[in-house]
Amino acid sequence: MNFKLEQIPARTEKPRDSGLTMVMDKGLSVRETEDFISVAGPYLDIVKLGFGSAYVTPHLTQKIKVYQDAGIPVYFGGTLLEAFLVRNQLDEFKRTIDRYKITHLEVSDGALDIPHEEKCKLIATFAKDYTVLSEVGSKDAEIIFAPYKWIQLMKDELAAGSWKVIAEAREAGNVGIFRGTGEVRSGLIDEILTQVPADKILWEAPNKAQQVWFINLLGPNVNLGNIAYNEVIPLETIRIGLRADTFFNFLDPEKSLYKQQEPRKPHQ
Repeated sequence: MNFKLEQIPARTEKPRDSGLTMVMDKGLSVRETEDFISVAGPYLDIVKLGFGSAYVTPHLTQKIKVYQDAGIPVYFGGTLLEAFLVRNQLDEFKRTIDRYKITHLEVSDGALDIPHEEKCKLIATFAKDYTVLSEVGSKDAEIIFAPYKWIQLMKDELAAGSWKVIAEAREAGNVGIFRGTGEVRSGLIDEILTQVPADKILWEAPNKAQQVWFINLLGPNVNLGNIAYNEVIPLETIRIGLRADTFFNFLDPEKSLYKQQEPRKPHQ
């Protein structure tokens, strides 16, 4: 850090297994990627090349190498795997990720209706050679899973070999674990956490209010994903209490010179 400041919560150190920040890269250039890492590298744990963007992104080899040279795993979005799968090109997908020296991959069924037993077999097969993240939840706002189903799907996929299960929210944060307004489905989250360890879940939380909610609930080392590349530094300040939203979360009241402001009452 650039200077000494007391009462800052401890963050896990890289390479982290918890407290992960996953960024969705939707098409940064090579130069933008270099600039991005120069600023956010210490707080950036894993990068997803969103949806099928890797197929159309110019200079993909160079860009992936920039991430890899910085020790940051990069993987293709689950939608791209589904695009290969639906075309019966799974072997070509494997050749593709090996060609780019990709070590992580995402198994999802957000676009395809894949029987869950088959999805778990895919996870188990890939987990022999790669670090697998699997996504639970639908990208369709009209499809709402009951909490017991979220729990069972997550448990099954972890048992199949997933390193982390991703709780679906899309890049807008308005489906899956969130309502269409972006509000957290708090009852769902509470039920999931009764049976699935928090450090095994990567919560997609692209919006600040959602990030604050999870940090308030689970602390500075909660796993958060689908973070915009220019929000990594702001997110880190939320994690450690250097933004108004979590400013008093980690302070000792007995050592604090001032107290938290009381909400102001409206004028009568």
